[in-house]
Amino acid sequence: MYANITASAEALQNQLQAFMDKHIYPNETLYHEQLHALEDRFSTVPLMEELKQKARDEGLWNLFMPKAYGGLSNADYAPLAEIMGRVMWSPEVFNCNAPDTGNMEVFIKYGNEEQKKQWLEPLLAGEIRSSFVMTEPDVASSDATNVQTSVLRDGDDYVINGRKWFITNAMYERTKIFIVMGKSDPDNPNRHLQQSQILVPKDTPGITIERALTTLGYDDAPSGHAEVLFEDVRVPASNMLLGEGRGFEIAQGRLGPGRIHHCMRLIGCAQRALEFACRRAVSRSTFGKTLAEHQSVREDIAKCFSEIEQARLLTLKTAGKMDELGASEARDFIAASKITVPLMAQTVIDRCMQIHGAGGLTADYFMAEAFNYARWCRQADGPDQVHMMALGKQIIRQYADA
Repeated sequence: MYANITASAEALQNQLQAFMDKHIYPNETLYHEQLHALEDRFSTVPLMEELKQKARDEGLWNLFMPKAYGGLSNADYAPLAEIMGRVMWSPEVFNCNAPDTGNMEVFIKYGNEEQKKQWLEPLLAGEIRSSFVMTEPDVASSDATNVQTSVLRDGDDYVINGRKWFITNAMYERTKIFIVMGKSDPDNPNRHLQQSQILVPKDTPGITIERALTTLGYDDAPSGHAEVLFEDVRVPASNMLLGEGRGFEIAQGRLGPGRIHHCMRLIGCAQRALEFACRRAVSRSTFGKTLAEHQSVREDIAKCFSEIEQARLLTLKTAGKMDELGASEARDFIAASKITVPLMAQTVIDRCMQIHGAGGLTADYFMAEAFNYARWCRQADGPDQVHMMALGKQIIRQYADA
């Protein structure tokens, strides 16, 4: 058991909403001021540590933890993730931020006792951060079997060589551990048994963090997304997760929940953008009437509301299917959510930015950063096309066989 959440889902929603109203929304400007004042943008924002302690004190901690480990069902967690998703940096306050949630689940499901003690326990306590190191610049990483980074046995060690990029958290000073996916058996005729996942402490010799990458101009500090070079990086064989050749299996087990968590948070982004747009529409006038009186604005608001509600219902149904059947058996609904929700959020936020005029493009509002989040979520954890391809195959088989 890694959590002890006993409050009802409704009580947690009320408690979390009250925390957001009291501690998160009033501090949005201060957070960004402190971030910009840092000498190193990838170091710790002082406000974050203060708020994390408050969240711990109130029991709003590790809310993502699956029900089997003392936490919540996916259906109960979904509204909480939506609330947290309304402010881009707030999930970390509650130790519910990606990629750490997925990495913690990897340790819980696949780590041995020593690995759990060394890495899981400080992650659960919010003392360190972590990275999931899979994507590579030189291959189409949407097919995970393409990864070329080598993880080869040499006596009592494994030696790692390769280049990775878009590695979230790699720049963050609090990050201490990488979960690296690479090829340990490149000649295996089964492409899904060629890969392994191995634990690599960030300070291991041979690791070079070459640069921080941006998405639409955002560096997402202090977590960031980095390009990382591994040159003859040597770690003990005991750092292997689950066993050699099990990397693809671990990746599939990890990414399902992570994909739906992104969808939950994106609904929060879209919902907040809609609320901002409605307030803007009644506060500004053009051509002798408020924006809210213009037909085109009303139509945009109506479409936004409808699309958010549709996506929310799909996400909640997906969460319910995951609770009922498990992530593997709910993969068609996970794919449908991953296809639908990021694009919905991108579209809704874009309309709401337009209603704000030029200001909607600026950092004066949260929407430009949220749009960036929605857009890169269409690539993260597998691009739209891969999920459409997989879902289409599953649906055709289902009805053709029937």
